[in-house]
Amino acid sequence: MTSLQKSLPLRELLRDPRLALMLALGFSSGLPFLLIFSTQSAWLREAGVSRSAIGLMSYAALAFTFKFAWAPFIDEYDPPFLAARLGRRRGWMLLAQLMVAASLAGLAFGAPAQSLGWNVLFAFLTAFAAASQDVTIDGWRIDAAPIERQGMMSAVYQLGYRLAMLCAGAGALYIADFASWRAAYLAMAGLTLVGIGGCLLSPRLDKPRISGGRPSFAVSFVEPLRDLATRYGATLIAILALVAIYRLPDFVSGVMANPLYIDLGFTKSDIATVSKLYGVWIGIAGAFGGGLAVARLGLMPTLILGGVAASSSHLSLALLASKGASLPLLTLAVSVESFAGGFAGAALIAYMSSLVSPGFAASQYALLSSLYALPGKLVGGLSGVMVDEFGYVRFFLATAAIGVPVAALSILVWRVHARPVEAPAPGQ
Repeated sequence: MTSLQKSLPLRELLRDPRLALMLALGFSSGLPFLLIFSTQSAWLREAGVSRSAIGLMSYAALAFTFKFAWAPFIDEYDPPFLAARLGRRRGWMLLAQLMVAASLAGLAFGAPAQSLGWNVLFAFLTAFAAASQDVTIDGWRIDAAPIERQGMMSAVYQLGYRLAMLCAGAGALYIADFASWRAAYLAMAGLTLVGIGGCLLSPRLDKPRISGGRPSFAVSFVEPLRDLATRYGATLIAILALVAIYRLPDFVSGVMANPLYIDLGFTKSDIATVSKLYGVWIGIAGAFGGGLAVARLGLMPTLILGGVAASSSHLSLALLASKGASLPLLTLAVSVESFAGGFAGAALIAYMSSLVSPGFAASQYALLSSLYALPGKLVGGLSGVMVDEFGYVRFFLATAAIGVPVAALSILVWRVHARPVEAPAPGQ
């Protein structure tokens, strides 16, 4: 694990021209997320779809979990027609962005009250395209900046991501409230132009292929795993366990947040204003707080602080569920959860970026980011069943309790992990 020992001046961090590109690419990465999660959950609930079915719909996003399966292919093979002009990484990025736009347009013509299958199909297609886009953007970010700048790169990425969430959350709900869900999703499809512009303006940063000519299966799929095992040894087990459960509370509770607000009686405009508009800016502040903490306090202290804060923040949702509809309590819950989630997200991105080798950046980061999403996706799909069985209050208390093993694993990894040997050069 690489430690972030070098403390960079804030002015130097903010003058980095790569941050502007990272902002646009972060926006592109964040745009599809809510449109297949909480925004779509509000649409489905309004259409009369059951909470259990809404929870199961979150399985449409399993593509984010299994993107490691095709990430080595993206790392090693050129996209057809686009590679000559844009390079391998940017070519795949543009292709994925065009797929996201087309899939969101397809979702716009869904009618979940009559045929839920259409929404399921295009939610899967959107998730697959968005996951592929994430692979290329994460690889570009890791190649573009050294470790000591990854905290701020991840913070700006989170800024762009959350600005996109502002559009896909509050923006989509406002449009749906005053026009229609179809208009909302078509507008979101148009916003993919922001990321496409960032892709076309970003420099080519493709690393040389690990092997000459057509890469073998072993090089594409096995070598990234072998590299991690060689550098971290037995400590890799604890590292992977930490990554797997770090954001578990947010994934599990996130699916049920909007149904909670709807069931308490808040209007779509209330939800848009407090949760999707105000909450996004609080989340952005949390992301920058996390990025600055990584640069100033160090990686592992920030990681521990973020994990505990993000889990504990769900106590505010339990309080809201127990007290009923109250705008002040909604504002409090959104404030606490959004800031803590943004802080923890920036810390985890920087931590996972510090674990990868330059020669396998996209493949190894895709593996780690898939692993951190897997438990939450699997358990999150049953979140509606759990709420039906135990109620909202007990559900959110249970997600908050996950912070205990998160803190314990963070401390364990920090204390027992020794600095790994340097990653071998490609081909050695």
